[in-house]
Amino acid sequence: MEFSHKAIEKKWQQFWEENNTFKTTNSHNQKAYILDMFPYPSGSGLHVGHPKGYTATDIFARMRRLQEYDVLHPIGWDAFGLPAEQYALKTGNDPREFTAKNIDIFRKQLKNLGFSFDYNKEINTSHPNYYKITQWIFEQLYKNNLAEIKEVDVNWCEELGTVLANEEVIIVDGKMLSEIGLFPVVKKPMRQWILKITKYADRLLDGLENLDWPNSLKELQRNWIGKSIGVEIMFDIKNNNNKLNVFTTRADTIYGATYIVLAPEHPDVLKIIEDEFKNNILSYIEETKTKTDLERQDTKKIKTGSFTGRYAINPITKEEIPIYIADYVLKDYGSGAVMAVPAHDERDWEFATKYNLPKKFVLAAKTNDKPFIGESIHINSELVNGLEREKAIEVIANWLIANNKGNWKTNYKLRDWLFSRQRFYGEPFPVLFLEDGSIALIPESELPLQLPQTDYIKPSGTGESPLANVSDWVNTTYNNLSAKRETNTMPQWAGSCWYYLAYILAVKPNEFIDIKSDEAMKLFKKWLPVDLYIGGQEHAVLHLLYARFWHQVLFDLKIVPTPEPFYKLINQGMILGPNGEKMSKSRGNVINPDDIVASHGADTLRLYEAFMGPIDATLPWSYDGLDGSRKWLDRVYRFVTNKKMIDINDESLDFAYNEMVSKVTTMIETMHFNTAISQLMTFINIANKHEQMYKKYVEGFIIMLSCFAPHLAEELYSILGHKTSVALAKWPSFDASKIIKKSVTIAIQINGKLKATIDVDKTTPKDELLRLSKEQPNIILNLKGKTILKEIVVIDKIVNFVVQ
Repeated sequence: MEFSHKAIEKKWQQFWEENNTFKTTNSHNQKAYILDMFPYPSGSGLHVGHPKGYTATDIFARMRRLQEYDVLHPIGWDAFGLPAEQYALKTGNDPREFTAKNIDIFRKQLKNLGFSFDYNKEINTSHPNYYKITQWIFEQLYKNNLAEIKEVDVNWCEELGTVLANEEVIIVDGKMLSEIGLFPVVKKPMRQWILKITKYADRLLDGLENLDWPNSLKELQRNWIGKSIGVEIMFDIKNNNNKLNVFTTRADTIYGATYIVLAPEHPDVLKIIEDEFKNNILSYIEETKTKTDLERQDTKKIKTGSFTGRYAINPITKEEIPIYIADYVLKDYGSGAVMAVPAHDERDWEFATKYNLPKKFVLAAKTNDKPFIGESIHINSELVNGLEREKAIEVIANWLIANNKGNWKTNYKLRDWLFSRQRFYGEPFPVLFLEDGSIALIPESELPLQLPQTDYIKPSGTGESPLANVSDWVNTTYNNLSAKRETNTMPQWAGSCWYYLAYILAVKPNEFIDIKSDEAMKLFKKWLPVDLYIGGQEHAVLHLLYARFWHQVLFDLKIVPTPEPFYKLINQGMILGPNGEKMSKSRGNVINPDDIVASHGADTLRLYEAFMGPIDATLPWSYDGLDGSRKWLDRVYRFVTNKKMIDINDESLDFAYNEMVSKVTTMIETMHFNTAISQLMTFINIANKHEQMYKKYVEGFIIMLSCFAPHLAEELYSILGHKTSVALAKWPSFDASKIIKKSVTIAIQINGKLKATIDVDKTTPKDELLRLSKEQPNIILNLKGKTILKEIVVIDKIVNFVVQ
């Protein structure tokens, strides 16, 4: 290796820290708020997949600083959570101490990778100064009728003593188990805080239109909200005074309804059930409690159900149709009751087949041996025969409304947000339950309500959180009345809903400007919305939806000036293990970035992760690709230290340099980091053929290289005689008039199958095309262990490796 990465990295990381190089500035007329989804500091630390997103934001942030933007590029810690609490229970340690140690590990790892975070802005969601504001926001939600207590069905884990989110539950052999510990989980009604996110359903949908997000991600959010317009139909029940309200988007198919199916949790099930069917129904309800909503809606699952003994009366045909309960219907969608039309619904068809129920076709179909799902005219439907769907729906809806048997209704899949957790290690609710039965909020002047110091954080055994064990903390007074504090805590989502605002408010780590102040509004007007947000696909729905909901509430309260928090968002792809599988301890394929930093250097790791493919691609780790990245950095070091530098431009590299600057600028702007690096490589290949170099062009190259390999770039910039950090230099400009040659895209194939592309100058020679092709990470990976039988090159068009 040509340079000591250990010496260079230590030198420049110390320089950055001593000189506060990456402090957020307020001196330019352009701003860039560059944000990472902040990490949860687990005990295992980072693996090499994590830096992919951080490297991407850092490349972009560094370029924006060089382009004379004020840049806010912060980092912090999503520090509450169940893993820390479980570790504390097992070891007897305080979860706060455990989390603090993990944060130290994560911070050290991130600093070792040379990311240009402003650590003056560092935040920690478990710090009292932080959750003071979280508690204040909750109080505003409560005051505006957006938070209330309800009894709702939850995922209850007896062993962990807490409610679990759907994401914390897994299915093993058809049973719900906790992701942590693999303990049994059941559905259980409990008194919980909920946040009324459903009041913002339309706003959350409409707001997506103006966001620069991947369409696939927007569609995930739209589907989660699940807006549908239909008709709620009222069915009478034979020999029973109760009525069933059924929501459907296909009221036109009512003539084909042959049974009604209710969710097992439907509140009317026990009111309508015939005595002789009661035991079967109750047994089925208990069985359903062990299943997740996801499992219940699995289309591959065999349909099951239980007959109630009752019959509903079709309001139009007056036919009597049986009423069942079945777990494929969910309580929280629509009215929890479905008008089953098996001839035109696959799930209903399977159920009807199993229980020998009629199938009536009311849409013309070519065959009657399977459900017809498509569009056609209506048949066997007296009021709408011959009509197509939209007109038929209108006719049926008008009839139902005129006969007081139905109404138009808008429905959403989105449910109100279950906001309680039975845990110690979370934000305490700023709520008091008074002896007269009323609820009071802790005065703002008394916030934050802090977690008590206690060694006893075991589950209470009563369904309450461990805080219920701390009687001195629970029991208090309010306005001379006895009171009890809420013993549930907020979910981990709470702190992550507004952390991007906390960075703006932070004047030093975990010290914040008053969120309601004029100064805060001034800062929000400068920095919002976030210009670039990068994070994993796993947060594509819930975190983003919850954060958008809180932001829209704060917008309505005139706390923030923008209706949306994140303008541009990108989901980075995963880095898989060398075996092509997801990295995990159980698979034994986790690669620690500390080991790579020690062996190859932080710059090599950063360069390789940016070069290995598009930011949104999921690709396997390759040590050959890593080695290739290090070899190129060594080549750059030799180039700068060995070439003769001249101060007068001999114009021999005008085209190569100006094209490089033009393309690299555009490619970083559009997040095509791998092709930007290819342009830097192309320039070095061309420049290496020259005996001497125009110093200004070398400096421009180093400035752009600093986005990808900042430690080496600092060292080379210093070698050229500069006393200041390359991070504070000025982004190079290009002369468009000097880019007169045209480039072409070369397809690189292996055995005739496309594996990569590169952009090169027209008429690039065969040997150069072969060398560049063999440097591409995907080509390295696919040639590994193969014998090259033939190398076919068509200048300006194609490179094909014939291998065996």
